[in-house]
Amino acid sequence: MNINLTSLTRGAFFFALVLFATSCENEKKNDTPWKNLFNGESLEGWNQMGGDANYGVKDNAIVGSTVHNSPNTFLTTNKMYDNFILEVDFRVDSTINSGIQIRSNSLPHYQDGRVHGYQVEIDPSERAYSAGIYDEARRGWLHTLENNPEARKAFKQNEWNSYRIEAIGDTIKTWINDVPASYLIDDKTNSGFIALQVHSIGENDQEGKEVMWKDIRILTDSLSKYSRQSPLEPINTKNRLSLKERDNGWKLLWDGKTTLGWRGARLDEFPEQGWEIENGELVVLASGGEESVAGGDIVTKELYSDFELKIDFKITEGANSGIKYYVDTDLNKGPGSSIGLEYQILDDKRHPDAKLGNHEGSRTLASLYDLIQADPDKPVNPIGEWNTARIVSRGNHVEHWLNGVKVLEYDRKSEDFKKLVSESKYDKWPNFGEAEKGHILLQDHGNRVAFRNIKVKQL
Repeated sequence: MNINLTSLTRGAFFFALVLFATSCENEKKNDTPWKNLFNGESLEGWNQMGGDANYGVKDNAIVGSTVHNSPNTFLTTNKMYDNFILEVDFRVDSTINSGIQIRSNSLPHYQDGRVHGYQVEIDPSERAYSAGIYDEARRGWLHTLENNPEARKAFKQNEWNSYRIEAIGDTIKTWINDVPASYLIDDKTNSGFIALQVHSIGENDQEGKEVMWKDIRILTDSLSKYSRQSPLEPINTKNRLSLKERDNGWKLLWDGKTTLGWRGARLDEFPEQGWEIENGELVVLASGGEESVAGGDIVTKELYSDFELKIDFKITEGANSGIKYYVDTDLNKGPGSSIGLEYQILDDKRHPDAKLGNHEGSRTLASLYDLIQADPDKPVNPIGEWNTARIVSRGNHVEHWLNGVKVLEYDRKSEDFKKLVSESKYDKWPNFGEAEKGHILLQDHGNRVAFRNIKVKQL
């Protein structure tokens, strides 16, 4: 039997094929093991932090609205997430700023519990950085959309928009309405909550402006199967200045690749052994735990007086090292390390030095070595993870910080300081710690310790 399809029949047949293909695609999509973070009816599983903005539920969406006299407010998940793929739809008033926090935290020791961490920006302004990555309450912009006009054009004003956010290992990728937006490599924080931000407003701004979120869903399993490739060139923050740092006068003390700007404390050039550069890390190698017997200490070629210094460091079990400042390499030509004030780096639990020193606890991590103990309640990341040391020296006032928390402060040249020195191993060095300027030193104490993100700002 011959079948002669009329144009109407052929059209119906084609339409049926399209419906079938669409149905198959939807069925395939529905097989993705998404988990809903919002049930469409209540704020169950969420908690408000930071401010007093209003959150509620309307038409299957979470609605946040601005209020006066409030800092940034965050509606956070009760659960913490490390590696995930997140999809969310949002709509924002064209006159307000917002964002979605990922891998974020609120810790008592950090700015009295202030919410901080990665934020995927919601930016309806002319700047149009929606889906860029901002570091809330820490480093500022990490990935703008300055060089991504396609993503900036993808945002739909006064309409629903869709984000896809992939946070896997040290890589964060974002899409806005299926357009690739950001591709960041950064390992500052590997776990935290997800949060919906209502930004603070000025006293002359109208309150009650709204931002809405719906269809909030997350994947936490088989991520390699569902992860997407991004055509963007990644921005790697390791050994680079952020926009905020650059604007505030910071400079890299180490470029992450060469020995430029550094030399051996007792050499004209960088040591030929005992140190290595690997994967953007400056590493002092293990050599038996003795002081300055392998490659020896390294110092900056430049001298510094008033300064602010930041260094990430990662220690191994039982390790001992230090960051020294106001170092005079012409002192102590004999055995041991060069002489200067020292920010101690130590495994307090395993190294015997933690229980030694002329002043109790003064050889523990972040202490002013042999002189002043760091706060025992200091925040310390585990062995094998990065910690951040910060030293601020202005005039004669010096502060030691660890992971964003000030752990001690003192005044050089004061009578109290001189008394501490007179009671320490440094008593034999005249006017110890009182130099007007000096080198910055990374210590070789015979244990493997890695350094990176070495940055300085002259004050």
